[in-house]
Amino acid sequence: MPYKIETRKVRFSSGADTVQAYLAAPAQKGTFPGIVVIHEWWGLNDWVKGQADALAKEGYVALAVDLYRGRVATEPMEAHELSRALPEDRALRDLKAGFEYLRRLPQTRGKKLGVIGWCMGGGWSLTLAMNEPRLSACVIYYGRLLTEESALKRITCPVLGIFGDSDRGIPVELVRAFESELKRLRKKVEIHVFTSAGHAFANPNNQRGYNQQAAEKAWQITLNFLRQTLGG
Repeated sequence: MPYKIETRKVRFSSGADTVQAYLAAPAQKGTFPGIVVIHEWWGLNDWVKGQADALAKEGYVALAVDLYRGRVATEPMEAHELSRALPEDRALRDLKAGFEYLRRLPQTRGKKLGVIGWCMGGGWSLTLAMNEPRLSACVIYYGRLLTEESALKRITCPVLGIFGDSDRGIPVELVRAFESELKRLRKKVEIHVFTSAGHAFANPNNQRGYNQQAAEKAWQITLNFLRQTLGG
């Protein structure tokens, strides 16, 4: 049975800034694994909050960090501009601060923490894994990839990658090179490439590219991976 959940807006410090986030957690008393949730290039919209809710129903404390400081795009051009204008150093600082906030919550005390992101957030999920050795799991949904040894050798947690074979922005050849380099470095990696699936295939708001069958299967793979790496 899914957990009953509680949700609320929270704030935490990131350097001299204050960052907003959406927190979803099981309503019952106890401690649970935690997951940093990273939004697509649209921003912290209702779909991402729904993903945090879905994780909370599975027994995780999910913190969806707002990298755009309250702005949410509704048109692709606006999303493109917001993502391009996002300072990389600030975004990483915000995510590391979010990880620390999540780690210090009474609900996650002593439990493992992971990260998950979609699209732009998938790339940031990988980046956080390269910069936070205390992570126990990294999930990348069709995010920007790196293949350089100097970057990937810094990863210390298992990685799950979810991709589509029709994604023009992230070709299968790049996905396989990423997988090969992680395996060469003896990192734990699990890659799934779905046929007839393009970029953002897991988001039903992507009317032309949503693939329900692939999305549902990818979600079950994700939950299995999180259970294996984080518990819950």
